[in-house]
Amino acid sequence: MSAHAPRSIDEYLRQLRAALEGQDPALIQDALYDAEEYLRAEVASHPGKSEADVLELIASTYGAPEEVAAAYRDTEVKVKAALNTPAPRAAAQASGARRFFGVFMDPRAYTSLFYMLLTLATGIVYFTFVVTGLSLSAGFAILIIGVPFFLAFIGMARVIALGEGRLLEAIAGERMPRRPVHPGPPAGWWTRIGEMLKDARTWTTLLYLLLMLPLGILYFTIAIAGLAIGLRLAVAPVIYAGLSMGWFPPYAQFGVIRIDDWSTGTPDSFPVAFIEVVLGVLILTLLMHAARGIARGHARLAKALLVEPGA
Repeated sequence: MSAHAPRSIDEYLRQLRAALEGQDPALIQDALYDAEEYLRAEVASHPGKSEADVLELIASTYGAPEEVAAAYRDTEVKVKAALNTPAPRAAAQASGARRFFGVFMDPRAYTSLFYMLLTLATGIVYFTFVVTGLSLSAGFAILIIGVPFFLAFIGMARVIALGEGRLLEAIAGERMPRRPVHPGPPAGWWTRIGEMLKDARTWTTLLYLLLMLPLGILYFTIAIAGLAIGLRLAVAPVIYAGLSMGWFPPYAQFGVIRIDDWSTGTPDSFPVAFIEVVLGVLILTLLMHAARGIARGHARLAKALLVEPGA
């Protein structure tokens, strides 16, 4: 073992973190988790040897921190290149109008819009989970089940955050962790409690889950309002044509909503219908652009709250 070779797991992890400095925090978290999981498993399988002896034993198989860091950087570049579909040359040279309306050809715009609709449901679930978990943790604090309950609650919150990050990576393309933060060496319950209370990521994770409710209400409102107004205006010619040609059934079959209440014009107002359809398409296009921007911004917010800076 060289003079600079790590002689403990903590030292190995510090060197690996330093070797990955400047990389995406999500990548660093994944690399640290994999390294710590492997090294602690190896130390546990050699109970008669010290950490230094085990690290020297596996130096040729797992690699030095610098070698592991280089492997992760190379893998990340290859994965990004495989996942990022290059834009067609014609699209890159398209006019501003074609790029503006080309949002309808972007799958991420539709997944982002779906996420905006989904966040109301997930926000309610996350908010209820956090409020209930904190309330029960405080209530059970004086009982013997209080400590394991709190540990389970925080553990579940981190699992939910990990799943939320994977969903956001699929929707917005923002790199998120694929591994949780390693819990470290075995320790007692009170030690675990102290570490969780001192870990800022515990509280930022809970804050993110609480914020999902007001953000979900906002996102859902924007999506529903944009879809309702945009689609209503975009189908105006169909409504007018149906009214003019008698395609629609009488008022009694529509309940409390009259089909001719959908418009401020008359069935013969085709110029009005043309203006409405243009406005409708414009509103829908702006909504799709807004959905992509909101998803990207929300992914960055999630990364700031769920991933420790520099891991």
